[in-house]
Amino acid sequence: MLIRSFPAGAFGTNCYAVAPGAGQECIVVDPGMDAVEPLARMLADDGLKPVAVVLTHGHLDHTFSVLPVCSGYDIPAYLHPEDTGMLSDPARWHGPQLAPLITGVQLPDPADVLPLADGATISLAGVDLTVRHAPGHTRGSVVFSLDLGEAPGLLAGDVLFAGSVGRVDLPGGSWEDMLGSLRDVVLPLDDETVVLPGHGPATTIGRERATNPYLAEAASAPKGRGL
Repeated sequence: MLIRSFPAGAFGTNCYAVAPGAGQECIVVDPGMDAVEPLARMLADDGLKPVAVVLTHGHLDHTFSVLPVCSGYDIPAYLHPEDTGMLSDPARWHGPQLAPLITGVQLPDPADVLPLADGATISLAGVDLTVRHAPGHTRGSVVFSLDLGEAPGLLAGDVLFAGSVGRVDLPGGSWEDMLGSLRDVVLPLDDETVVLPGHGPATTIGRERATNPYLAEAASAPKGRGL
């Protein structure tokens, strides 16, 4: 499996391209701020042709460039239905830090975005992505499991980072839901699973299980909390 990425924009959002190999079709994950030109260069370097954009959640630092990318390559976008409101009314769902970016930004009409369903496997560009709904950072946050060949992989969005987890203080965030997602979606994964997060460096489930204090809290959370 070929994974390419770059940090997009001021928030350093990891934009990924996932393909079976060089010179083949690919999936684009989370094209954030100012991602159009660096994405085009990254795709050209490996001769990749995008067939779809998949979004881990609806925050603007992950969706900022989705419309020009989808329009430019004539490809669809996928997003969990719980986060489509972030496309139709981004000002409602973003804190003051992102408010200055909202004016003038063009996002897809939610009716043009294909829904992601919990537990579904979507097959795109020769890659199988298994969708798991993992709310907490947003109501519609998802993670994608995939086979990297040498190990399982997880496109984690802003659910799990190296040493941390996504913030829950913006509208739609919930620490109770985050605990449930970490406990029920993340912790059951194999230790060798490679975590490809929405920000920062890659890690593994085993490393985070041993060192991440938020996963430790989730492991001890009673089943009645969160999901």
